Formats: sequence, structure tokens, C-alpha cells
Amino acid sequence: MSEFSILIYNTLEAKKVNVGLVQMSCSADKNTNLEKTIVKIREAAAKGAQIICLQELFLSLYFCDVESYDNFDLAEAIPGPSTEAFGKLAAELNVVIIASLFEKRTQGIYHNTTAVLDADGTYLGKYRKMHIPDDPAYYEKFYFTPGDLGYKVFDTKFAKVGVLICWDQWYPEAARITSLMGAEILVYPTAIGWAHSQDQETNDEQYNAWQTIQRSHAVANGVHVVSINRVGNEANMQFWGGSFVSNPFGRLLYNGSHDKEEIHVQELNLSKTDSYRIHWPFLRDRRIDSYEPITRRFIDEE
Repeated sequence: MSEFSILIYNTLEAKKVNVGLVQMSCSADKNTNLEKTIVKIREAAAKGAQIICLQELFLSLYFCDVESYDNFDLAEAIPGPSTEAFGKLAAELNVVIIASLFEKRTQGIYHNTTAVLDADGTYLGKYRKMHIPDDPAYYEKFYFTPGDLGYKVFDTKFAKVGVLICWDQWYPEAARITSLMGAEILVYPTAIGWAHSQDQETNDEQYNAWQTIQRSHAVANGVHVVSINRVGNEANMQFWGGSFVSNPFGRLLYNGSHDKEEIHVQELNLSKTDSYRIHWPFLRDRRIDSYEPITRRFIDEE
């Protein structure tokens, strides 16, 4: 192999990254969940993970199924005790940790927030969930102020990671903007499940829609998508797991089970983005001059 070929080979190798997904069930005890998560992060790192992605609000049960003022006691400052603990762990293991937390910003203002710790333990910043749902068993507007930091991309040791959270999954605008900001991977911490009263046909339809919309973000933007969801029965909900990784053309590289705790490490070749964007030049052919109507709530006929 020539010196030039070796240089090209090494460049391509540097664009590969191992991403770990931690899919797990949670309990009502915050400390127990923290200890369990740390064990699973260590396990993912031992399997070769370099970027470790945790599910939405993993330090507690999904408390938004009810409107209770007591649940605000679960919140914490960011940066704060959890980011300090995960920062030390990230530095010890030389891994990036993407951690979804319930943020207390100040008295009376709370956010659904994901913090990113770099592989040397540095706190890189946070993304606050922009789209906040309000549905039966998902009363998030009671707890969370909509995000005001805009969309975020974090330049970690191993890759540029864009973070969006759960309900953000359904909005192609969020994925597009984050991709245009330079994200090489879109990561979606998630907490979503099936009501116990639903039939199997409805369950299948909902899960397929959830996965399809996120795989479409991978295709439209030419980036890998990583989605991490919890499992387990909480109140009247079965969280459906099904964490997955999609390549930049929507092909599933990993698809988790619906009912088991799983730690999966997936190698991503980030150089694939350039290849897919060259052969399917969706970004080249965007007509940005025609998109002004997207900023309106609804386009009424005149």
C-alpha cells in the first residue's frame, strides 16, 4: 500500500465510531436508577462503545403520566450533581455520555434537557426539548417549559452529535436544522409506550410510524440516526423499547426488542454521509427560496 493510500485509509478509519445504546427499565428510586445506569455505561464501554446514549429521563419512572407537584422534586440543576458524576465516569472510561435529565433552571422554570459530557469529562453543554406534548399519559406541558436554546450540535471527541428529544422525533424541521448545523449523528433519547388498553394492530401501527419518521430523517439528511427508548411496565403503559440505529439511507443496522433490557454497540462509518449525499443530493436541490410558508402555523386560502 502506497503512502498516499495509507493516508486515505487512515482518514476513512477515523470517521468510524462505536455508538452504545442503553435500553433499560427504571424504578421509582433515583439513586437506584443512577447506580444501574452507571453499571450499564461501564458495560457498554467494555464492549467498545465510544459514544454512549441513554434514554429519556432515565433517573426516574416516566412521571409525566400524571400531573403532580411532587414530581418537581425530581429535577436538578444542569450542570449539577448528575453531570458531575457522569463527567467523572466519561473521563475514566474515555467515552462520550449523552444523558437526558429533568432540569430545574430556577424557581418555577423546568426543562426536559439532555446534557453531553465529552470523553475527557468536559461538560459540552445541553439541549432543551423544543416540542412539548400534552396527551393522555404524556402531560409534559405541566412540567416542561419549551426549550429556548435552539437546536444544538456538540463537537465531541469522536463525532459531531446532534441531540433531539422524543416528541422532537415527529418534526422533520428539527432534524433538518440540526443536520444543516453539521451533525454527523442524530440522537433521540425517548420515552414512549403503548397503553395497556390498546390492541396489537394499534401497537404495531404506532411503533412503525415512530420508527419510519425517524428513518426518514436519516434519508432526507444523509446522516445516521440513533434512537433510544425505555422498556418496562409503568402505571398503565408498556414502554415499547425498540431502540434502533439507521444508516443514512434508512437501513436498520440494529433494532432492539420490545420487552428486554439491552446494551448494544454499533459501529457507524460516518464517511457514508458524503457518499449518500453525493448520489442522492437532496441538500443540493433544496429550494430554500420557496420555503417561507413553513414558518406559518397554517396556510389559509385567500
